Amino acid sequence: MANHKSAKKRIRQSETRRQNNKWKTSRVRTEIKKLRTLMSEGKKDEALTLYPKVQSLINKLAKSSALKKATAARKTSRIASQISKL
Repeated sequence: MANHKSAKKRIRQSETRRQNNKWKTSRVRTEIKKLRTLMSEGKKDEALTLYPKVQSLINKLAKSSALKKATAARKTSRIASQISKL
């Protein structure tokens, strides 16, 4: 266990960041699942309207370093190509 005041603060900060990253990534995963279900049902118009929102959420995660930039780019690229194939 941490003894120094700064170490205790660092523990509090890392826990807060971990919780924030957890709910943000969970939210993105949920939105991606919604988008994938729309694509599997063949609803291209609805998928196209939801895609910018999902792309924005993924980019926000990458900006806050909760997700690597390359991973975010790969996810958005694959989703875009899947939508275009519909």
